[in-house]
Amino acid sequence: MNILVAAPTEREYANAARAAERQSRHTYTVIKCGIGKAAAAANIARVLTADAGKFDLVAVMGYAAGSLGFRQGEIVMPEKAMYHDCDIPEGFIPEITDPRMLQGKDPITVFTGDSFVNASIAGGIKRRFGVDKAIFDMEITAIAIAAEECGNVPVMAVKMISDVPESGDNEFSYDKFADTYSDFGVFFEKLEELQA
Repeated sequence: MNILVAAPTEREYANAARAAERQSRHTYTVIKCGIGKAAAAANIARVLTADAGKFDLVAVMGYAAGSLGFRQGEIVMPEKAMYHDCDIPEGFIPEITDPRMLQGKDPITVFTGDSFVNASIAGGIKRRFGVDKAIFDMEITAIAIAAEECGNVPVMAVKMISDVPESGDNEFSYDKFADTYSDFGVFFEKLEELQA
C-alpha cells in the first residue's frame, strides 16, 4: 500500500519522517502539510494532483487536543471529521458542513478549526454538536475535503492527545508534551494494525 503521511508542523514532520524510515510493511511518503485548513488542503491537493493515482491512503499524523475523558499520550483514530468553526445554517452548504468519514476505528469526531481550542471553546463545541467526547485539530477536515476532490483518496487520522484544555492544559502544556513524546513509531504501529 502506498500511503501519503501528512504532518502539520515541522516537529511532527521530523518525528514522522524518522519513524517512517523504520517501517517496511507499506511504502510511505511523508510531507509537511502545514498548519491550518488552507495550508493543509493546498499541500495535500498539490501532492495528490502531481502524483494522481499513486496513493491509496492519506494518513494525518500528529498531536491533537482532547476533551475530558481523554488523557495525554492516548492515541485516537477518529471515524469522522467536521468543521467546528462554520457558522452556516444546517443543510445550507452541506459540502462544507457535512461530516467526512475517515478510516479510523474510534467512534469519535475530530473537530477542525483555525484556532487553538481552550476549555471554553471545547465545551461550546461539545454542546453545539451534542457530543460528550471529541478531539480538536486544525487540518483534518480540510485534508479530507481535498483528498475527496483529488480522486476520492481515503483519509485516516492517527492523533496523540497532547493536551486536555478542559482540565487546565494550554499551549504551554502542548509544547512541553510535544517535546517529550517524539517517537512516532507508535503512530505507524496503530496505522499498520488497522491496515492488516
